[in-house]
Amino acid sequence: MSNLSLPLFAALRDSFRQGYSLSSLRSDVLAGITVGIIAIPLAMALAIAVGVAPQHGLYTGIVGGLIIALFGGSRFNISGPTAAFVVILLPITQAYGLGGLLLVTLMAGAILVVLGVARMGNLIQFVPYPVVMGFTAGIGIVIATLQIKDFFGLQNVGPHTHYLDQLQALGQALPSISPGDTLVGAVTLTVLILWPRLTRRIPGHLVALLLGSLLGLLLMSLDVSVATLGSRFSYELDGVTHAGIPPLAPQWVLPWKLPGADGQPLLINFELLRQLLPSALAVAMLGAIESLLCALVADGMAGTRHDPNAELIGQGLGNMVVPFFGGITATAAIARTATSVRSGARSPIAAVVHALVILLAVVLLARLFAWLPMASLAAMLLMVAWNMSEAKRVIHLLRVGPRQDVLVLLICLLLTVLFDMVLAVGVGLLLASALFIKRMADLSEGARARPDRELQVELPDAVVLYRIQGPLFFAAADKALRALSQFEEQIRYLIIDMRAVPSMDMSALVLFEQALGDIRRRGVQVYLSGVKPRIRLKLKRAGIHARRGEIGFTASPELAARLIRAQQEDAAPVQA
Repeated sequence: MSNLSLPLFAALRDSFRQGYSLSSLRSDVLAGITVGIIAIPLAMALAIAVGVAPQHGLYTGIVGGLIIALFGGSRFNISGPTAAFVVILLPITQAYGLGGLLLVTLMAGAILVVLGVARMGNLIQFVPYPVVMGFTAGIGIVIATLQIKDFFGLQNVGPHTHYLDQLQALGQALPSISPGDTLVGAVTLTVLILWPRLTRRIPGHLVALLLGSLLGLLLMSLDVSVATLGSRFSYELDGVTHAGIPPLAPQWVLPWKLPGADGQPLLINFELLRQLLPSALAVAMLGAIESLLCALVADGMAGTRHDPNAELIGQGLGNMVVPFFGGITATAAIARTATSVRSGARSPIAAVVHALVILLAVVLLARLFAWLPMASLAAMLLMVAWNMSEAKRVIHLLRVGPRQDVLVLLICLLLTVLFDMVLAVGVGLLLASALFIKRMADLSEGARARPDRELQVELPDAVVLYRIQGPLFFAAADKALRALSQFEEQIRYLIIDMRAVPSMDMSALVLFEQALGDIRRRGVQVYLSGVKPRIRLKLKRAGIHARRGEIGFTASPELAARLIRAQQEDAAPVQA
């Protein structure tokens, strides 16, 4: 396969190539129905969390879930709106409206396709675990905070850019707490927590929403105020305004024709695209990380292997198409994917069925969704936030992890909560890189050794053995080479053992060249032993090559010692 070829339908082809039967189809259908039921309320709740109408989350699950399943590289990934994107997408919606959010999604999709074509599918390996844990835990805290308003039915809590301002607004609104909303939210949350302990055959989300909705209807019949999806959102059809969401399949729409923050269609120009590009890069980066991480989790559960480059391309194509049907950013959802695997999914057909289940629900049940209590949807996202934060694991890492890694985790968490995820990941990667460089530098060292003990060859005191270990790069070179030229005046031979040096960068090369120059000016003959071929090529390009009486290259220090011994024997005066 050439570097520019697109590995389309990779997961689907692998599934069929390994054998696909009616039994497999039946398993996929059942898994798809199960995860589709779970995805419906989550898709609506997550759309609300990012500041758009709930139907846009459903359109994401339908169109994005379908396209990514067909074109992606993971057999089991279930894609749609996810909680991880809330902290990125909500500020975009506030600043640029629905049109800007969909345009960012389109741009992020194109970036993901480029990453996949460029074979950057191993991207997840370069993001340190403390960074991932830090920003995911921070995202969980932000999501949970955003649900307090609807969970308690608080009034006059507008959107705020900064987390501390949001906390202050929530505190000021506490006197407006709604008993009805609070009771519905508490019951829904209690069911979500306790139901999995009773059984996992029936999805807990379905039971919790059903009981929450029935309780909400009962309270409303008693004239107790309960906010519902229908009281919060409405749509216009044939000139008539209806409560809830439209009972229509996703319709073709140009993203830039949708309203911006001022309610008017966006004006596409270079300046707008320049402003949206940083957000699109952040969305693409997070989408790649979460999708590839989800695929790894699914592979661990099912014992399979995914194609990371194909998955990035599939995610990219899905996000390029979904904005034209009113959908927001889609990515693989770990919880839904794990549910699909546990439900018996065998191939991407399960994700296709999941998308069709959401489509049928939109067309057939949209009017019923208007009765869903907002507090119940908030309770669902509180559970999502708790699971996403992995609080128990974070606490464990804080207790047993290396202090430097703990510091990176905490900084990423705090930056995600107080500022934004893009800054948190950027700073986290810089800190993690600095720690990695320091640790590598600590492994690199140079030290003088005893030739007679190390090499098992008798040599005069005029010979010094210097051993260098570890990679020689800008942060470690000075430490490893510091004592290289600091020898006694009587030294005439220097053996430098470089067998344990795997690499050398430009900074180390310059320092090494300077040290050798000082040594040669003192009349000391140098033997470089065990130099790796690629390092010897770098030395040669820098002008450091074998010169008789000055520099020699040997395969081992022992061979250098024998050559020195032979030189001294040849130079010894002949006895009369």
